[in-house]
Amino acid sequence: MSKPASVERDLLVFSIWAVLGLGGLAFLLEGFARDSYLVSLAGVVTIIAGFVAHIVVNGVFGCSFKPGEAALGIGVFGVLALVFIAGWASGGLSQNDYWSGLTLFAALGFGLPIYLSTRYGLRGAFSRFHLKPADSGKPNA
Repeated sequence: MSKPASVERDLLVFSIWAVLGLGGLAFLLEGFARDSYLVSLAGVVTIIAGFVAHIVVNGVFGCSFKPGEAALGIGVFGVLALVFIAGWASGGLSQNDYWSGLTLFAALGFGLPIYLSTRYGLRGAFSRFHLKPADSGKPNA
């Protein structure tokens, strides 16, 4: 990809996450503050819309997620999971907060295999993770 196209893609991705990602986070946090599942659900849907928009931009520019984007996404998922588990363990979650968090993690958890299967196909997605002994350079046992 040329330098101008790369810059344009980066600006589009940044704009998407600035609007949809932060907007979804605002809805999610407001839902937690008001103890409203519907407001939190609007945040989850908005975050998913940001992810889908990012995938569309990647498709238009003929590329995939950059390593830094993937690392940031996995890191944010890990931090959110840790905060959710800490809130659950301390007993600080209401029933609506609990279901909002589970909805978010279920959507993100199901989103990864769905993305991989649509991007690479079922066999290709499995091949991304599964290494055959012949691929590792070690002789078969």
